Amino acid sequence: MEYRQLGASGLKVPALSFGAGTFGGQGPLFSAWGSAGIDEARRMVDLSLDAGVTMFDTADVYSDGASEEVLGAALKGRRDQALISTKAALPTGEGPYDAGVSRSRLIRSVEAALRRLDTDHIDLFQLHAYDASTPMEEVLSTLDDLVGAGKIRYTGVSNYSGWQLMKGLAESEKHGRPRFAAHQVYYSLVGRDYEWELMPLGVDQGVGAVVWSPLGWGRLTGKIRRGQPLPENSRLHRTAQFGPPIEDEHLYRVVDALDEIAEETGKAVPQIAINWLLRRPTVSSVLIGARNEEQLKQNLGAVGWELTPEQVAKLDAASEVKVPYPYYPYRIQDGFRQLNPPTV
Repeated sequence: MEYRQLGASGLKVPALSFGAGTFGGQGPLFSAWGSAGIDEARRMVDLSLDAGVTMFDTADVYSDGASEEVLGAALKGRRDQALISTKAALPTGEGPYDAGVSRSRLIRSVEAALRRLDTDHIDLFQLHAYDASTPMEEVLSTLDDLVGAGKIRYTGVSNYSGWQLMKGLAESEKHGRPRFAAHQVYYSLVGRDYEWELMPLGVDQGVGAVVWSPLGWGRLTGKIRRGQPLPENSRLHRTAQFGPPIEDEHLYRVVDALDEIAEETGKAVPQIAINWLLRRPTVSSVLIGARNEEQLKQNLGAVGWELTPEQVAKLDAASEVKVPYPYYPYRIQDGFRQLNPPTV
């Protein structure tokens, strides 16, 4: 397994990390993702650690905390072999302190996560969503206290816009607070919006991308193709409304290119889609989820080989979309490109 720096921080993370959203299996969304209990989770943790996948990502909202509990139990006795990443900010209840990143909520959330994970520290703690009601200095000073207390080691965010992330970075520099090292983002061959603003920001500011849903919300599994109905067992029947919309023709164009490369390489469609992501600028780690051991083993096969430049170009062309203003001049007009060399 290749290990990479997490942005400009000193933390090294594996190129592939394990997304534990499939652990626990509670609620309409997460039960569709997976419902691994402790025994199955322990086997998947075994497979991951054996392959060098040492970072495990979860969140307090995943199955109402059950994901953190199952992950903690699965790592029992080998906590020192793993990095744990978790998140908080999204609502976990109806109470006034059950959402957001106020000082009170962050402290409560971290303490609760430590109990559920059965650990004394969180290696990477990420703010799951931007909270417009809480001043950034309050957020950063609280994170500073938690880092100082040894309860969290590194900080990051997830699902932030460019200005939101830049505001946090500017405030951390101004007040000498811990700097966000990671941005957990949606990025895939059928969802390349990350490249428009967040990727150049990551390059400029040294923020590493931790990619979630690298298979486009389950669309790049190799089971969805032009002219065929959605498989009966596809989780998209229950979860499509929660994810980003994708036009059918755009999806089929990407899948056609993936199928061609699968024939050339002998690799599975998901392996090719993940391998493409691992070549992109700022990508520190790609989260692979799995509902069972078979899926996990297949996703682990995304590393240890490389696409050719020609194959990358084919995937780039198939997945390209017209970007909106103000981004398109920087991608297509020579004067703009001269002043701002493209990231990809």
